[in-house]
Amino acid sequence: MTRAPQVLFVTSNRIGDCVISSGVIREIGRQLPGAAITVACGRPPAPFFRAAPGVERIIILDKKPMSGHWFDLWRQVRDTRWDLVIDIRGSALAWLVPTRRRVVYTREWETGVSKVEMVTRLIGADAPLHPEIFLDDTARREAAAVIDPQLATGAGPGPIIALAPIAHQPGKSWPADRWGQLVERLRADPRFDGWRFMPVGGPGDRPPATPALEAAGDRGIDCVGKGDILCSAAAIDRAALFVGNDSGLMHVAAALNRPTLGLFGPTQWWLYGPWGPRTATVASNETRGQFAPIEDLTVDRVFSAVVDLYEAWPEGRPGPTP
Repeated sequence: MTRAPQVLFVTSNRIGDCVISSGVIREIGRQLPGAAITVACGRPPAPFFRAAPGVERIIILDKKPMSGHWFDLWRQVRDTRWDLVIDIRGSALAWLVPTRRRVVYTREWETGVSKVEMVTRLIGADAPLHPEIFLDDTARREAAAVIDPQLATGAGPGPIIALAPIAHQPGKSWPADRWGQLVERLRADPRFDGWRFMPVGGPGDRPPATPALEAAGDRGIDCVGKGDILCSAAAIDRAALFVGNDSGLMHVAAALNRPTLGLFGPTQWWLYGPWGPRTATVASNETRGQFAPIEDLTVDRVFSAVVDLYEAWPEGRPGPTP
């Protein structure tokens, strides 16, 4: 019996970085058909890979003192005869396990192109490795269990705009009160008559999501802290539009091909912006290479950017195209 090629893919502990590099999964299958893939990643993004093609094992890297998590990983993979090791994190581990071929990230790959393009070049792919979310029936059922009862109450069914008011790095979060003001503006606009407003996030994201939910009133859908990241992805997949801070959920929405608007402050929108044709960014400073605090981003500018996205992708909305 022919032995399946064994591939170790070491990816990030961050949700956004895992999504950006998710195209590697299918590229492994193209380069090594029938490969059995082991993914090593952080706990939050681990659900992304449970339904990914070719993935047979997921090793969760829980950070430990003195880099003990790397030693634990090495002990679990050292005895396998690997055909390919891909290490997006650029760790020493990739050089400490036997393999026929290794692909290891270093800062030399940072050449000013977007992160998706950087990963594509790193792997040696012939075409851009578009990010992909591997939804499964479990995630869809979990999202439906959260969303459907809320659609049946309050303002009733309607198109959904998903909102991600949180980012877990300092300086990336647009002030929570402005999310509430944005929802008020959208709710009052005839173009969004009947729309539902759905904040999405993890268990710790409740405070920044509260103003948006309060402003939405009976048109709100609470999807904060209701499941794992794949459940949140399945919820976003139900939306007609997505608006969020520079965050993992922004990359999830873009990978799902939802019309996606990313909000940027003092970070590199030209490198980390959402990937895909149905995406847009609005930054506190729109000049490449220059930055301003995200607090400089006004409600008026974000509202206008949401309307532009709405007008650009009418086919993404439920119902007849205007």
